Amino acid sequence: MNQHPRTAPGLHNQLLDRLGMEICSGERAPGSTLTLEELERTHGVSRSVVRETVRVLESMQLLVSKRRVGIMVLESSQWNQFEPRVIRWRMQSPERQAQLDALIGLRLAIEPEAARLAALQASASQAAELVGIAGRMWAASEENNHNAFHELDLQFHALILAASGNPMFAQLEDIISEFLEGWHARGLGPGHPHPIALQLHADVAAAVQRRAPDEAFAVMRSLLTRSAGEAS
Repeated sequence: MNQHPRTAPGLHNQLLDRLGMEICSGERAPGSTLTLEELERTHGVSRSVVRETVRVLESMQLLVSKRRVGIMVLESSQWNQFEPRVIRWRMQSPERQAQLDALIGLRLAIEPEAARLAALQASASQAAELVGIAGRMWAASEENNHNAFHELDLQFHALILAASGNPMFAQLEDIISEFLEGWHARGLGPGHPHPIALQLHADVAAAVQRRAPDEAFAVMRSLLTRSAGEAS
């Protein structure tokens, strides 16, 4: 029987998710240490898999290697809070509500302004696409096609960020998508999209197409405020 440590590429992602979850859930407390040997032995993987996993977690600022100390877990205040995988792990941890609150605050600060800018900056094709997505969201809701509705919702909010013309807003797409993915996966909010929420999506799209920036801002804020109420 082959007793050599496993090195298949998928093992890196498995170990990454396992350690990331342990850190983000508090199972591995800040200030605690680990070694390459421990991880290799405990998880039955090769040294190269362990090294790569630790390297990625260090890049996220969850871990730091210190001479004569070892590999140490960092305080959450030092983590890269904009890393989508950190967001995912926190959404699966006892810190889920804190992560939701932080993301809702971020969305309320960014997306209404993104909608306002989209009404000023979006191309005609982007505005038309936004209206089309909002219409397909209505159809998916009426057909009880929850997966299609979720995918369209992701597209809608990503397009708002892109159409803002602000490249820094556009790069928040992965963060917003991770929030919406976690929201969908955990069944947060109503089981069926509320007609008011559907109308608000349509109204945001219409405001962007009509080049009404103040209206786009206000309607997007109303949409997000309503969504935030469903998370509490």
